[in-house]
Amino acid sequence: MSDMQINQVLQQMRVLAASAGLEGPKVAVPQPAQPNFAAALKQSMDKVNSAQQKGNQLATRFEMGDPDVDLAQVMIATQKASISFEATMQVRNRLVSAYQDIMNMQV
Repeated sequence: MSDMQINQVLQQMRVLAASAGLEGPKVAVPQPAQPNFAAALKQSMDKVNSAQQKGNQLATRFEMGDPDVDLAQVMIATQKASISFEATMQVRNRLVSAYQDIMNMQV
């Protein structure tokens, strides 16, 4: 059984107990924290943004002649930023596609 099904069964049992007059002492049951989609999306977008900024900063430092930055570091940072951006675009495309599929469903 999933957590959702267990919670539904517990709720039904509480309702039946209350209607039968068997209500016992109230015990506070901690509710698990619900995952926040918006927060997860913002966090992933922030990571992509920071990867792009790091790549741009390293490229700028390399162009200015900073001896602590070599071409390999610049290329790796820019490729990481590119890959993370492409992955984000793929996730966005999948979400939009799923949304469109759901909106086209007949009810």
